[in-house]
Amino acid sequence: MEDVARVAGVSHQTVSRVLNDHPNVSPGTKDRVSAAIGELGYRRNAAARSLVTRSSKVIGVIITELEQYGPASTLLGLQEAAFRNGYFVSVAGLREMTRAAMLESVNHLLNQAPDGIVVVAPVQAGVDLFRKLEVTIPLEIVTSGLAPDGSQEQAARTAVAHLADLGHRSIAHLAGPDQWMDARQRAAGWREELAERGLPATPPIVGDWGAGSGYRIGLDFDDDAHTAVFVANDQMALGFMRALHERGIKVPHDVSVVGFDDQPEAAYFLPPLTTIRQDFRSMGSYCIDLLLQQVAGSGGAGPDERASAQPVPGSSGIPVPELVVRSSTAPPAA
Repeated sequence: MEDVARVAGVSHQTVSRVLNDHPNVSPGTKDRVSAAIGELGYRRNAAARSLVTRSSKVIGVIITELEQYGPASTLLGLQEAAFRNGYFVSVAGLREMTRAAMLESVNHLLNQAPDGIVVVAPVQAGVDLFRKLEVTIPLEIVTSGLAPDGSQEQAARTAVAHLADLGHRSIAHLAGPDQWMDARQRAAGWREELAERGLPATPPIVGDWGAGSGYRIGLDFDDDAHTAVFVANDQMALGFMRALHERGIKVPHDVSVVGFDDQPEAAYFLPPLTTIRQDFRSMGSYCIDLLLQQVAGSGGAGPDERASAQPVPGSSGIPVPELVVRSSTAPPAA
């Protein structure tokens, strides 16, 4: 900093004010300091700065199932929001949330002295494990979707209502793994809507979120028993429709299909997929906001600040999940 000050012809205190974006610095001075920084290749010493400020400007993120669209999109939202607030994200990606993997990831992140940790835990067992932790920095536990407030059930009901309003009376459900909270809540919404309309509910057919499981289920699907299917995510819907196509079963003429998530490729399926759109990236951003509120309020320490995120769709910039109607749904054939 002294070198930058000498080249720019200012004091090192002025350089500090420019680096911290202090308002009481003239534009001309900012330009000279910025030019000197560029000329000298100056970079702040993050380790030294963290000792002075007691803030590393790092947020730890523990996340699992990154190959799935929801967790991956949530992580992107977390990273974008952290960067906007001057933070960097250190990620510990887990294959599964076992106790051993959880403890290893927490210790790995704590060694980097983060200001806080966000845990994206789509399964209840992972949430329960992390809630038992005793850490001295803010810890935010969130799910991969918007599950805490019941929006998953309501979105599933919207999907089923769309099919019922088209005239379908036998609507099957291709569900996600039962250990996932989102999968259970979407299945619950499917049952609730059918029950309210007096329609029968056969046992859900369980997949693993992947297109391969949707394909295998589609090979054995009884299209004589059902004219419509609500699928718990778009990836399974893709495999499911591929299997129906190979069997000569037309979508939507013979079977209507509704997915969930509205991943970017959904609009380019053949036919384009009717699905539920939810904004994982906005949720990730919202969770960073919650964590930074804890960091600011706690001074970056104290186990009492631990909490679970309770995002509310329609507030704080999180859009309400909505139905996107495309060409994979139609009234049942006569």
